[in-house]
Amino acid sequence: MTDVLTVIGVGGMGEAIARRLGSGKTVLLADYNEETLASVFKSLSAAGHHVESRSVDVASPESVRGLAEYADSLGSVTQVAHTAGLSPSQASAEAILAVDLLGTALVLQQFGEVVAPGGAGVVIASMAGHMFPPLTAEQERALAHHPPGELLTLDFIGSITDPNFAYPIAKQANHIRVRAASAQWGRRGARVNSISPGIISTPMSQQELASPVGDGMRGMIAMSATGRIGTPEDIASATAFLLGPGGSFITGTDLLVDGGVIAAIRAGSPPS
Repeated sequence: MTDVLTVIGVGGMGEAIARRLGSGKTVLLADYNEETLASVFKSLSAAGHHVESRSVDVASPESVRGLAEYADSLGSVTQVAHTAGLSPSQASAEAILAVDLLGTALVLQQFGEVVAPGGAGVVIASMAGHMFPPLTAEQERALAHHPPGELLTLDFIGSITDPNFAYPIAKQANHIRVRAASAQWGRRGARVNSISPGIISTPMSQQELASPVGDGMRGMIAMSATGRIGTPEDIASATAFLLGPGGSFITGTDLLVDGGVIAAIRAGSPPS
């Protein structure tokens, strides 16, 4: 049976992951933006990959269920990379929570029912989830265990109106939801983790760099140990590790791939 790599969200990071991991597999590309989906489909097909594509709305339970069922019909769903998301410069708080928080919960649930034994999944979260103050134990339990359809009705989620607040809490929720989902995936003999990218040179990040928060982002790059912006290939490399045999004892955790930004923030300035 053919191995299936499913990539949800085929922007900069999603396309890099598909190129890195797609050889010899059926690559199922899924995205809400049909123009982007068609462009990446054409590019990967021309490069010799066996590609299928499907439009998806990750905030729709029916759409995500249909995608998971379609992936399962193509072969053995051995690798899943969920990169779909919206940033504060792109969308309202409501849309960010629907896509980044609810969408991730739906993908984890539905693909946790079809992932093959020995398979693995990665959710692309964000270093922003590490910059947000920790939630209470009660809030964490709610985000971990409430059915996806109830997440946006939680009082502390439904009251959020600022996109710059919605984004980091959604990404922290991704970390929490992945930890909880690792049990469901584990019952199928599969693993799931998240990756928290730093500032990566994608169209989304370029929008953020051009926004009012751009100077702050450039400051974070300057203070980091690597001193550079990340590339989609950096994220593809980390994804390849977590989805591959080298990550076989890793599940339910988050990998920061941020060039050292969070380490620098937490360490603070050295004594003079």
